[in-house]
Amino acid sequence: MHIVLIDDDSTSIFLMRLLLQRENFAETITTFQSATEALRFLEHAVPEQRPQVILLDLNMPVMSGWDFLDSINGQASELLENCRVYILTSSLAYTDKLRAEENPFVTRLIHKPLDKAELAAIKAEAAG
Repeated sequence: MHIVLIDDDSTSIFLMRLLLQRENFAETITTFQSATEALRFLEHAVPEQRPQVILLDLNMPVMSGWDFLDSINGQASELLENCRVYILTSSLAYTDKLRAEENPFVTRLIHKPLDKAELAAIKAEAAG
């Protein structure tokens, strides 16, 4: 499995990568501290390079997680084919929860920090 992790916080990336590796979650973990860089990667990736799971932070400078989702809207069927997007956020805003539920590309919103139980649920959903 290939997972893409998008978060502007290097500490969050480090800790999530550590958890993913410890739990043998994915064969390939690609990280981006910028949603713009992640979008560019997805736009140029051949189908075999595209991830099965994207963990997306919402609150990032320049391009937020919402902006990222809006940017892929027109290309989503191709870029997100066989891919599940999970929003990882520290936000407790009810509006974020509603917006995530209404977005057709978002599988689920998960509050940080990611734990083993959530990771197991993601793995089961991605496999099925």
